[in-house]
Amino acid sequence: MNRFVLKQSLLLLLAALIWGVAFVAQSVGMEYVGPFTFNSVRSIIGGAALLPVIAVLGAAKKPDCDRAGAERQTDSGKQLPAAGIVCGILLCIATNFQQIGIQYTSVGKSGFITAMYIVIVPVLGLFIGKRAGVRVWIGVVLAAAGLYFLCMGSGAVSFEKGDLYMILCAVSFSFHILTVDYFAPRVDGVKLSCIQFFVCGILSGIGMLLLEEPQLSRIFAAWLPILYAGVLSCGVAYTLQIIGQRGMNPTVASLLLSMESVISVIAGWAILGQKLSVRELSGCGLMFAAIILVQLPAKRRKEDGKEEK
Repeated sequence: MNRFVLKQSLLLLLAALIWGVAFVAQSVGMEYVGPFTFNSVRSIIGGAALLPVIAVLGAAKKPDCDRAGAERQTDSGKQLPAAGIVCGILLCIATNFQQIGIQYTSVGKSGFITAMYIVIVPVLGLFIGKRAGVRVWIGVVLAAAGLYFLCMGSGAVSFEKGDLYMILCAVSFSFHILTVDYFAPRVDGVKLSCIQFFVCGILSGIGMLLLEEPQLSRIFAAWLPILYAGVLSCGVAYTLQIIGQRGMNPTVASLLLSMESVISVIAGWAILGQKLSVRELSGCGLMFAAIILVQLPAKRRKEDGKEEK
């Protein structure tokens, strides 16, 4: 594995770590506010947290950039608004389907169905020319099996009301991953992340005003989980996703990001005192095996100097 791939993989795993712990924050926050309120406030906080970062990075850039660099920056600036709006809409749809669905189905089934983007991404990728090799597909199967053992528990599988919301959430996150994969090499990642949060926050705010009765007292009561979800889960983790996906195979990226399910179980054990069963530990093992498999160095074919993936 070259240094670039290792660096990008670590960024995506760090994002998964933050998101995994965020399940605790989301669960606690829902005791005080509705799903649209939670997502609106957290998204706006996430976007606001990135404004000083953008200012610092902008000031650090050399003013005497060459003409070619200036032209690339201009082209990037033209695509940035559209990229932020599209990513923000998809993020809004995905996160609100998730928050709504959690109310009607078990946390285990929610985690499993949401993380099924690891299967949906490569399937959707086939329609846009994103091919995945045999190792990646084996990794997908291992990860899906791992998520099943990790999240479904030992009870019988049954379809509940919230499952439809979670399926729509998984599909939306899949489109979001592929959209980020398209725009990440073309625009400034931090600015893209900032714009998508404000778009998500505004759209969620519309849903909040139309469908919920937001109260400042209840929002302030949930300040800690909302702050974590806003600054770390939104501002930091989604930015790490955009930067980490740059140059990465989207299927591999989705596998790395799906580690949030493993981390959420570990966070539940460490923070809430929940114990891991043998079945859940087996799921963790399968998921780690999938991650290692897709990150193994690919063999090189002598013909045309191409890598075999």
